[in-house]
Amino acid sequence: MEWYNIVIPIATLLVGAVGGFFVGVYYLRKQLESMQNNPEMMQRMAKQMGYNLNKQQMTRAQNMMKNQNFMKNQKAPRK
Repeated sequence: MEWYNIVIPIATLLVGAVGGFFVGVYYLRKQLESMQNNPEMMQRMAKQMGYNLNKQQMTRAQNMMKNQNFMKNQKAPRK
């Protein structure tokens, strides 16, 4: 009966870690998806990373993000 005191906390930790990972991935995808439609949000993120994007660079970055499918799990085409 003592093994319950060891197995249950370890199982809870593993389930929490896996669940947290998937929630984090879902949240990140939603953020990236909303960012491609909001140039101010993308500009703010670039400034936090130390970049100052001009209008042409912003357009190029938005187009790159729109070409990627965040909600679809597709493999990248091979070259």
